[in-house]
Amino acid sequence: MRIPGSSRPEVPVAGSVVAVTGAARGIGLAIADALAVRGARVAIGDVDADSAIAAAAALGGEVRGYALDVTDDDSFASFLDAVAADFGPVDVLVNNAGVMWVGPFDAEPAAAAERMVAVNLLGVIRGVRLAAPIMRARGRGQIVTVASAASRLAPPGESTYAATKHGVLGYLTGVREELRGSGVTLSVVMPTVVDTELAAGTATGSVGMLQPGDVADAVVSAMQNRTFQVWVPKRVGPLVGLTGVLPQWLRDRVMRLAVPNQVVAVAGSSRRDGYQKPLSSA
Repeated sequence: MRIPGSSRPEVPVAGSVVAVTGAARGIGLAIADALAVRGARVAIGDVDADSAIAAAAALGGEVRGYALDVTDDDSFASFLDAVAADFGPVDVLVNNAGVMWVGPFDAEPAAAAERMVAVNLLGVIRGVRLAAPIMRARGRGQIVTVASAASRLAPPGESTYAATKHGVLGYLTGVREELRGSGVTLSVVMPTVVDTELAAGTATGSVGMLQPGDVADAVVSAMQNRTFQVWVPKRVGPLVGLTGVLPQWLRDRVMRLAVPNQVVAVAGSSRRDGYQKPLSSA
């Protein structure tokens, strides 16, 4: 099958070896499920190894769970080596692991900020640095990173989180040029707010709440079409691009109407306490 509007054929998912980080639950698990259903051989990596193994068993098929700490070089390298030993060379790495602390910038614990940088940004950099050279040596491969609409936007209350996602997009943009012509492609998926534990208690702004399956479908599409920037929902990308040409005062007004103020959304709420307390003491 050809990619619409392109002479390139779609890349088949069936039979591909795909390693997904942070995949024991939420978006990562939905991605693993969508890939397994389509016949991929899927490795679920997660810092909670028991949950990764249990999730793999529940999905069935050619799915296995592995221990993975994306903040540690040795752990990430061992994960990729184990997947290659069990399934064969990794065709696609999906960088999905991520964490988010929400609240006023001056109330954010230093530990939470450091954890977001370690997981969201350095975890992605580590995955690319370890996986891409192996793929380049084979002459083919893909790395799909689940980032966020916060790669281009910065909702109040998510300033450090947005900074990590801006960093991810900048990093991948540069590395993409370095890999041009190598056979290795990069994709970055940028969803708005998704109904997961990470986003509990937050607002969605002018866009409705997404489901993990919506992001999983976008990841599959990115794999098949090798698109670099993938917005979920698709209409958000052109709107963000249009606001970029507006004068600052008008852009500010539009953004305040469209982008949720998460400081206001979480004020006085305890819904995020169970998720955020471990980040604050990491």
